[in-house]
Amino acid sequence: MARYKLPESVLVVIHTPRLDVLLLERADFAGFWQSVTGSRASIEEPLAETCAREVREETGLARAATAFDDWNYRHSYPIYPQWRHRYAPGVAHNVEHLYGLLVTERFAPRLAPREHIDYRWLPAEAAAELCFSPSNMEAIRKLASGDIPG
Repeated sequence: MARYKLPESVLVVIHTPRLDVLLLERADFAGFWQSVTGSRASIEEPLAETCAREVREETGLARAATAFDDWNYRHSYPIYPQWRHRYAPGVAHNVEHLYGLLVTERFAPRLAPREHIDYRWLPAEAAAELCFSPSNMEAIRKLASGDIPG
């Protein structure tokens, strides 16, 4: 039996106090830059645990679930056609929950080569401009404008 991804995920904006934001370039779509993202492993997995797991898997940075700031914002968006095969038949939308992770300074992430091929630390506005995902762009802009505490 095939195991499909759950259509519920987290987007974690990793940033410094100066609002430098970490972006990762996708391995499967070069030129697609994003913050850390990932689906819940199970419906029982708390969202903050999903954040901790995804950040560890994608950057090598280990943080407790309590380190993640729940931005109390979620939205539903259509799953891009190139990724729909990862979800059960008929699933076309994903619910994404926004979280932040404040780090004291920039660090060199240990990338998961099957997921990401490069990284950049950029000032928030430049990071927002580089994101391929409108929801990621909006999240970074909310952080930069102070709509979300940083």
